[in-house]
Amino acid sequence: QVQLVESGGGSVQAGGSLRLSCAASGRTFSSNAMGWFRQAPEKERELVAEVSLSGGTTRYSDSVKGRFTISRDNRKNTVYLQMNSLKPDDTAVYYCAAATRITFPPPSYDYWGQGTQVTVSS
Repeated sequence: QVQLVESGGGSVQAGGSLRLSCAASGRTFSSNAMGWFRQAPEKERELVAEVSLSGGTTRYSDSVKGRFTISRDNRKNTVYLQMNSLKPDDTAVYYCAAATRITFPPPSYDYWGQGTQVTVSS
């Protein structure tokens, strides 16, 4: 089992920045790719960004490309999401996820955090 705990959410005005963190514990050696997802009210959950085990490969949704940066520190078992130039449309609950499959991008994610709220006001 892998436990994921997100932090860093909050409220910010449009154009501002936030940095989300996700600390992993438990059988972290079984985690490969890590990802950030988000879900806005009455919308489906969507993949925001994902990073390979080494951190050398990343993928982003078109809506955040150029504004968000995903990174990871494997010594600390932590993955980050730096969010810049935030827009009201970025308002959502953000979830951290871990995959156990070796392939990147993974076909699915197996472990999920509880989520952290990000609210961007205009």
